[in-house]
Amino acid sequence: MHIKPFGVEMWMNEFETTCELNLAETCVESITLGELFEMSGQHNSILNDLSAMKMSYGAIEGSDRLRDAIGGMYETLNRDNILTTHGTIGANALVHQTLVSRGDHVISVIPTYQQHYSIPESIGADIQLLHLRSENAFLPDLDELRAMIRPDTRLIAINNPNNPTGALMDRALLDQIVDIARSVDAWLLCDEVYRGTDQTGDGFTASVADIYEKGISTASTSKTFSLAGLRVGWIAGPKDMLNQVMIHRDYNTISVGVVDEFLAAIALENRDKILARSQRITRENLQIVKDWIASEPLLSWVEPMSGTTALLKYDLPMTSRDLCVALLQEEGVMLTPGSALEMEGWLRLGYTNPTADLKLGLERFSGFLTRHRAHTSS
Repeated sequence: MHIKPFGVEMWMNEFETTCELNLAETCVESITLGELFEMSGQHNSILNDLSAMKMSYGAIEGSDRLRDAIGGMYETLNRDNILTTHGTIGANALVHQTLVSRGDHVISVIPTYQQHYSIPESIGADIQLLHLRSENAFLPDLDELRAMIRPDTRLIAINNPNNPTGALMDRALLDQIVDIARSVDAWLLCDEVYRGTDQTGDGFTASVADIYEKGISTASTSKTFSLAGLRVGWIAGPKDMLNQVMIHRDYNTISVGVVDEFLAAIALENRDKILARSQRITRENLQIVKDWIASEPLLSWVEPMSGTTALLKYDLPMTSRDLCVALLQEEGVMLTPGSALEMEGWLRLGYTNPTADLKLGLERFSGFLTRHRAHTSS
């Protein structure tokens, strides 16, 4: 099987461990296990439970405790609608491998996480890309989607909140996309790994798994819940679809680690505290970026409505990769080049790392822009 190299992951692998200030990070600043234990108020009992835990395979579909906690974040689902995976990346891969066959018609938005178009393409699907444009606030054009849809459309893949743009589809827009999918009986996969980080309200937008009988939600503890190290994700959707996924999952997962699922369950049972922290970080840090970008004449953007990342349009005669490499070499600051996202001319900024790092990184980036603007005009 031939598959296109994963642009973002290749970029991160190349530079993430050597940069000084990582403004390419997409997780809300990670928490320690000690902080998790403190939030739960169960420090000693957790340690006792861990000490007594046998290192055997866990429950194949995921522990009841964890699936109950995950189900609590949906309006209409319960544990029978949940299957745990190795992160959202494992969830997305399993859904595509289960539902998509060679020749199937698949529609994916772009930009998005590359899995959603490169995996179907590698399977031999007829993949069509629905381009999200800045002039439309990076929201899908429904007329374009209607023009793409076919009687044989198998799957539509969307991402809400969107990575890398931070665009957010509200319930009304999701309902219209559901109507389009339902008109041809297509599956609707929504990567919802950033759900819970909306800039207003309780942080949560409706999930497609709650509003469509063939809606599938994928998510994890990595981004919103600051626990990427657990590598725990899930697929939420119809039970018959999950039964199909299980056939593929048996070949690459068996079960998710018992320690990981145990800690993930504790986190999601105490999600109100984690979410309060995450929303404080995302909202305060985005305001910092908003104030900063207003003073940068070489940059423009569509302000994110959710998520942890923003796309920045820059006005310098450099490719995005050349700019990012130069920024790393000159200032130690890491961004993600738009070329890794098939969005040349743009940069992805992750703004939910430690606030002090964000401020220092933006300050250094400003110096870089001032220097290169002077060099270009001279």
